[in-house]
Parts: sequence; structure tokens; C-alpha cells
Amino acid sequence: MKKPINSLLTLGAFGVATVIAQAQPAPKIVVVDMQKIFQSHYETVAEAAKLKDATTKAQEQLDQMTKEGDGLVSEYKELDDQSKSAVATPDAKTKASADAQKKLAEIQQKRADLQKFVTDTRAVIQDRQQKFRSALLTEISKVAVTVAKRHDATLVVDQSGPTLNGIPSVIYADAAYDITNEVMAEIDKNKPANMPAATETPAITAPAMPEPASSSDVPKITVPGVTAPAK
Repeated sequence: MKKPINSLLTLGAFGVATVIAQAQPAPKIVVVDMQKIFQSHYETVAEAAKLKDATTKAQEQLDQMTKEGDGLVSEYKELDDQSKSAVATPDAKTKASADAQKKLAEIQQKRADLQKFVTDTRAVIQDRQQKFRSALLTEISKVAVTVAKRHDATLVVDQSGPTLNGIPSVIYADAAYDITNEVMAEIDKNKPANMPAATETPAITAPAMPEPASSSDVPKITVPGVTAPAK
């Protein structure tokens, strides 16, 4: 009698499992290339142009500061020559020497100002880049979700780059499950008519400002015969 009962229990368990399996359909997965969409987004194109303009203006200001520093150096050299002149009076030499020291202090301050300008400008531009990228990726994600739902997808996977282990996040995906182009088309519905194509403007990259601190790319304000560092 026990054997039939066990059989009934087995059949009952199988029936329950079948019902559960039918109630929980397999997830439908789609893939999207978030990096490709970000780089081709019309707002990325516009932001790249704005950053290029901001960097150019910053470089012009940096060049002006360097020019002013060079002017201070010329004034210092003239005062230093006067303090050593064989035809100048002792009082004139003393005054020229004192003025030269004051000018040297101005030069050192200009060095510090130039260095701070480079550091602060790079920090501002990099912060702007990070905030822009974060905000735009959030908006792109919303569009990707909308498109994925049209396909009745239950999972969206980004295939734009490698994982922390250095391997692709998606090894293989059938093209039928790739919604990248569809997401891009959805985004372009709101693209302004006068916006250039993505290929006409380079993607956002690090600004062309020189590196701060000890980098040899930073313009130097040097004084012949004087090695005192900026304070």
C-alpha cells in the first residue's frame, strides 16, 4: 500500500513543480552598448564643443599669466643690473637692490598663482566631465529600459566594455537581442535640427591643459641666477 502512496506523492510533487515552472517563464535578455550610445549622443557632441572652447580660453589665460611673469623677470633683471652698475651711486644701487628683491617676490607669487590656476582649472573641467557623464548615462539608461520593455525584456545587459577582470561583460550576443541602434534612434527623436553629427566632433576627452606641479609641460617663470622656489 505504501508504494502506490509514494507514487502519488511523487506525481503530486512533479505536478507542483510543473505549475511553478509554467508560472515563472524564462527571463528575456537584451544587450545594449552604453558607451557607443554615450559617444554618439547629440548632447555629448555639444558638450565636447563647449569643453574645447572652455579649454582654449583657459589656455589663453594661462599664456597671459606666463607673459606677465616674463615681464616681471625683465623688470627684475633691469633692477639687478642697476644694483651692480659701476656708474650708479651707492644710494641708487641700494634702492635698485631692494626693488629687485621686491620684484623677485612678485615673480615667486606669480609662479604660485600660475600653478594654482592650472591645478584648479583641470579640477573644474574634470569635475564637469564626470557630472555630465553620470547625468547623461542616467538618461540613456531610462531610454534603454523603455526600449527593452517594448521587447518584453526582463534583463538589460551592457556590453560596452570589459569587466574588472579584463574580460568582456558579454562574450556573445545574437544581433536580434541587441537594442543599441533602437535606443540611439529613440534618443535622436529629440535631437535639435542644427546639431552636428557625432562624427564631426571628437568625443569628450581630457582637457588640453598642462599637468600641474612638477610636470615639464607647465610654463615656467625663471630668473637667471636665481633658484629660489615659488612660495
